[in-house]
Amino acid sequence: MKQYVIIGCGRFGRSVAENLYKLGNDVLAIDENEETVQSISDKVTHAVEADATDENALRSLGIRNFDVAVITIGSDIQSSIMATLIVKDLGVKYVVAKAQSEIHAKVLYKIGADRVVFPERDMGMRVAHNLISTNILDYIELAPEYSIMEITALEEWHEKTLLDLNIRSKYGINIMAIKHGNHINVSPTAYDNIHKGDVLVVIGHNNDLKRLQK
Repeated sequence: MKQYVIIGCGRFGRSVAENLYKLGNDVLAIDENEETVQSISDKVTHAVEADATDENALRSLGIRNFDVAVITIGSDIQSSIMATLIVKDLGVKYVVAKAQSEIHAKVLYKIGADRVVFPERDMGMRVAHNLISTNILDYIELAPEYSIMEITALEEWHEKTLLDLNIRSKYGINIMAIKHGNHINVSPTAYDNIHKGDVLVVIGHNNDLKRLQK
């Protein structure tokens, strides 16, 4: 079991935190908004209200003991850079940071981020341009062994609910979102149907995702 710290619990950060926890990992979620922390607290191992740019606060939370930090502070570029610097300085081995722009990404790499993601861009509606030869459309590496991918619904999934398919126990993956035409369902329930042509955003261990590719 790996230990993940997610800093910034907006939509993307929250989704990553909840799904990593569902996959059986130890997840600490940090956000400076009290309501956000309360709303995620029962969906992760621990949730803490803290300022991610306060080195002492992060040190006191034992950040250096975590295997992976995912920094998903959205709008505030300065805070995102500060938090990345601090977690690297505190000794977190693998740091994934969310960027707003190419320049922001360059700075994040320069200060030591191991991986920079553009979730809004990477999971945007560029699906149509991305139908490569396989059914794996797009793919964000989240940590060395976990990834988020976009896949086209398999034929045997058509017109079945998530409950019928039992995807987590069958494939070891979680569905984060379902795209149907121009509509994106970012919090699918067990009773949502999968239709032909739907694109699923899934998170899972790379070995499980490879099995799915086959």
